[in-house]
Amino acid sequence: MSWGTELWDQFDNLEKHTQWGIDILEKYIKFVKERTEIEISYAKQLRNLSKKYQPKRNSKEEEEYKYTSCKAFISTLNEMNDYAGQHEVISENMTSQITVELTRYVQELKQERKSHFHDGRKAQQHIETCWKQLESSKRRFERDCKEADRAQQYFEKMDADINVTKADVEKARQQAQLRHQMAEDSKADYSSTLQKFNHEQHEHYYTHIPSIFQKIQEMDERRIVRIGESMKTYAEVDRQVIPIIGKCLDGIAKAAESIDQKNDSQLVIEAYKSGFEPPGDIEFEDYTQPMKRTISETSLSNSRGDSKTELKFAGKSKGKLWPFIKKNKGAGPEDFSNLPPEQRRKKLQQKVDELNKEIQKEMDQRDAITKMKDVYVKNPQMGDPGSLDHKLIEVGQNIEKLRLEVQKFEAWLTEVEGRLPVRGDQARRQSGMYEAQTATSVNNCAQDRESPDGSYTEEQGQENELKMMATDFDDEFDDEEPLPTIGTCKALYTFEGQNEGTISIAEGEILYVIEEDKGDGWTRIRRNEDEEGYVPTSYVEVYLDKNAKGAMTYI
Repeated sequence: MSWGTELWDQFDNLEKHTQWGIDILEKYIKFVKERTEIEISYAKQLRNLSKKYQPKRNSKEEEEYKYTSCKAFISTLNEMNDYAGQHEVISENMTSQITVELTRYVQELKQERKSHFHDGRKAQQHIETCWKQLESSKRRFERDCKEADRAQQYFEKMDADINVTKADVEKARQQAQLRHQMAEDSKADYSSTLQKFNHEQHEHYYTHIPSIFQKIQEMDERRIVRIGESMKTYAEVDRQVIPIIGKCLDGIAKAAESIDQKNDSQLVIEAYKSGFEPPGDIEFEDYTQPMKRTISETSLSNSRGDSKTELKFAGKSKGKLWPFIKKNKGAGPEDFSNLPPEQRRKKLQQKVDELNKEIQKEMDQRDAITKMKDVYVKNPQMGDPGSLDHKLIEVGQNIEKLRLEVQKFEAWLTEVEGRLPVRGDQARRQSGMYEAQTATSVNNCAQDRESPDGSYTEEQGQENELKMMATDFDDEFDDEEPLPTIGTCKALYTFEGQNEGTISIAEGEILYVIEEDKGDGWTRIRRNEDEEGYVPTSYVEVYLDKNAKGAMTYI
């Protein structure tokens, strides 16, 4: 099976076919190139997607990713980033192993094809030239033969005519002989040219053309083999990344299996646990007997029968029972006393850990400066050791300041840990101002108690109604005596009472205790007849009067 023998007369068709083969190869190159562009675009989109859903650094969102489900999501995003990298590898390998190689091969193929068909055209031109020479020799031989025949006939005619002189006859005879000689020479030339043409034609169709067509056939077969190898490479490039992509998918599956719903539930408890005990039973207050009363959380509902007001208030209330309704828009106190006990303990512990890290950093810096100073002492040409003294002093002062801060926060932490209430059988209630107690009574919702850090917000209309109802309630009991003092207390720290129901105190100030801490971390005190409110128990040192009615021994 050879193009040289089977397709000896299909030069033009072979030329078209080989050009079509090159077009097919270029089309395949274009296909692979577009595939690499798709892979790059897909990888870029995957990376952008992964980056888009990554939690922002130092943000609240990053803190939320402590849950196992969120950690699994982060692992999924990271694996998708690696997954995108494998698509980039596919693009790179296809470009280097297929697109670049085939593009270079196409250029070589075009040059080779051009050379082969140039040789073919040259061979065709040569055989055509030989054919023209043969035709020319043949026509000359034919013409000379006809001239010789006419000269012979003229001689015979002159020889038969008795009126023609002998000289004319001799002249006709010589002319006939000359024509016959020219015909013989043309015959010999034609015969020689014919033999030469036949030889050239045989060489052309049985040697030159088969050889050229064979080279063209081999060239086209190499093209076919090359495109087949490229297709195998195309598949192999994809297959090489399958194990790594599989590992990425395995990583996502493993991350999903690591999700622990119980652990996440425990983290929710740690994040939002206040440390307060649920409110205990409310004591019955008998207003039929003249007695000094203690403001209770049910005072409003027992004091007024205005059903319309109660309904209106209940409609707007959201069931928030923390006694300090006014939102604190300023920064919280340094010791986090505005937080519930458990949350306060966590914040203090976090602050202690941060300070310890800063101390360690300063100590590392001091060690580095000390080593540098030792080097300067041993090698004075490298620097002046005295130039580092002020840095050492500065670092030492920073360490001392940080240690004092740690001691301060550790003291608060120890105090909080020692005062966290333990759940028991003893009933307890939340202390608070009268406005919140009325809200408690009307809304009858004890489950939504919030801390006095200002996280509670109310509608303006609700606050106005609260104050209005509280004022009406106080008007009915203006003649009652104020709560009796049950002891005294000394302010250990300055406290700015920014929430409604609290009172500001100065360090060292002596005040009266009118209601002790019921386990919620707040003590009710009085400065004079007109000034009373709540302060954090940790801010005061309480001295209870053992003889006072209802007083308990302070430990």
